[in-house]
Amino acid sequence: MPPMPATLVQIFAAERSRLVRLIGRIVGCRATAEDLAQDAFLRLWDRRDGCEDAGYLFRTARNIAIDHLRAQRVRDRHAEAAAAEPPAGGVTPDDTASAREELELLHDTLSALPERVQRVFLLNRLDGLSYNDIAVELGVSVSTVEKDMIRALAACRRRLPGRGPR
Repeated sequence: MPPMPATLVQIFAAERSRLVRLIGRIVGCRATAEDLAQDAFLRLWDRRDGCEDAGYLFRTARNIAIDHLRAQRVRDRHAEAAAAEPPAGGVTPDDTASAREELELLHDTLSALPERVQRVFLLNRLDGLSYNDIAVELGVSVSTVEKDMIRALAACRRRLPGRGPR
């Protein structure tokens, strides 16, 4: 005979404090025990297969508490592993700050150069255009593009020793 929800409610109401103490001893936290006791009740609420005795409620609550501990251990292991690993791509906050400083220095360096030299550098380094394509785009000779590129690279090497664009 399927259990009546009222019977489960009566059992839960009568045994709630014992149930919370049992779960609390397992998980070590009263607030978590309260939540897990409620979870046990809700899990049984939808069932209609003879779960109307207190023993079944206690077994369900114990299993839920053990599952909670297992899940917590898994989360803890993942958190420890994540803390031990360097950030994705091996980039640290210091690396990011250093790269920003270099980018600002590069920007300042390029801003001090004539506009055409800046464009030659950016068209080559950012857009990937060849010297021939840049010459056509800007309407200058390839030799002019080469000289402008040499000038831009020299300025970068002066301002960013050992770190100039390659």
